[in-house]
Amino acid sequence: MSFASLEFILFFIVVFAITLILQKFENNIYKEVFFLIASYFFYGYWDWRFAFLLLFVSFSAYVSARFIHKKAAIVVGVVIPLIALGFFKYSNFFLSSLSVLVGGKLGTLNIILPVGISFYTFQALSYVIDVKRGKIQAEKNFIRLALYISFFPQLVAGPIVKASEFLPQLDEDRQITRKNLECGIQLMLFGFFKKIVIADHLSVFVDDVFKMPAAFHWLSIVLAIISYSIQIYFDFSGYSDIAIGCAKCFGYDFCPNFDLPYLAPNVTDFWHRWHISLSTWLREYLYIPLGGNRKGKRRQYINLFVTMLLGGLWHGANWTFVLWGALHGLALCIDKSLPKKASKNRFLNGIKVISTFLFVSFLWIFFRADNFMSAWYVIKGIFTLQQGIVQLFSWSFVAIIAVCSASVLAIYRSKKNKQARVNSFYPLFKLNTVPGLALLFIEIGLILCLGFTGEHPFVYFQF
Repeated sequence: MSFASLEFILFFIVVFAITLILQKFENNIYKEVFFLIASYFFYGYWDWRFAFLLLFVSFSAYVSARFIHKKAAIVVGVVIPLIALGFFKYSNFFLSSLSVLVGGKLGTLNIILPVGISFYTFQALSYVIDVKRGKIQAEKNFIRLALYISFFPQLVAGPIVKASEFLPQLDEDRQITRKNLECGIQLMLFGFFKKIVIADHLSVFVDDVFKMPAAFHWLSIVLAIISYSIQIYFDFSGYSDIAIGCAKCFGYDFCPNFDLPYLAPNVTDFWHRWHISLSTWLREYLYIPLGGNRKGKRRQYINLFVTMLLGGLWHGANWTFVLWGALHGLALCIDKSLPKKASKNRFLNGIKVISTFLFVSFLWIFFRADNFMSAWYVIKGIFTLQQGIVQLFSWSFVAIIAVCSASVLAIYRSKKNKQARVNSFYPLFKLNTVPGLALLFIEIGLILCLGFTGEHPFVYFQF
């Protein structure tokens, strides 16, 4: 079930109405059981068979954490989710790669990739590892742990929520309140606007260019690359907004997942701002265990490169993702080797931001392309000043103006309110005022009138 669908709207209304009734009971167990059932319905709506896989991963994490003092427990809690992830996501990737190496045809398996497996697998892993490290206590109630791993707002595409952030909220009397609703609904509307008004319209142009890059003028190819940079940002940050807003409506808090990443002055800062929950997970559960920066510069560079290489592979079972991750890892190593000097020169800082954006956008080519040949035609078209179809897609310019204007407004508001982090494009409208209500209804009107009517799943559903 996709957030950007009528089915989800109806699902949300039903869950909301029943939760209002259940929160009148003093015992939270009724609400937790209902959320768990609703989450499995949400996940099983796509393919009910994979609900059993989700249950299996949750149960293995529960048993492993409960018997964490046993030597085999940590192995079971880590290996079982990784085996499930490896089988469903990477079996055909390794088989096809092996076929190329041996020069034969090994064939492929008829496997359907379960939606969201990368996300809930990482949550199960982090839970078991944190219990082993002594950061949290093993959860005795299986229903609560299963709810943590399967909670429907973040189940399919994140944010990747830590058990230490979510489980304590179940101990509290989290309620549906007017304040939470005002915040949550607006976050969801921001997400819907990003997804179906901006990202989905851009996808039409981007898909055309990446399908036949040799047919387009180099200017159109450049515009398509910039459009994809905005598309994937609005698509995924839009999903995160909807997820965070949906949880907020029910009284639960998730950490922000984006912080204006395209305003980063270097690649290191970009990864502090982009998909924050994933970059934090990779740092805490991969980079630091590998040694982090504790064993000298050379080892730090190796750890950075390996982390980003595996991060690229996590995004997809394709060598283009591996290369994308490797190039980001190399860029991080180079960035770490350069001296860091704070500058008050706005022009110089602006050049750094533009350079980082162009570099990140260039690497998005490998992320978006279906294969290396497609990526090569895109790159070749740019550097050879290729002639061809000139298509200056109007929605691309609308998106560029929108992202620039919203970024400027967000920075101004954050400085005015003395906020350290710019949480996407907020603050929210003040609904107790006429201008606030007017802006809210204008936003709803724009979504209804300009929303893309075609069906485009969220980009990160494939991961």
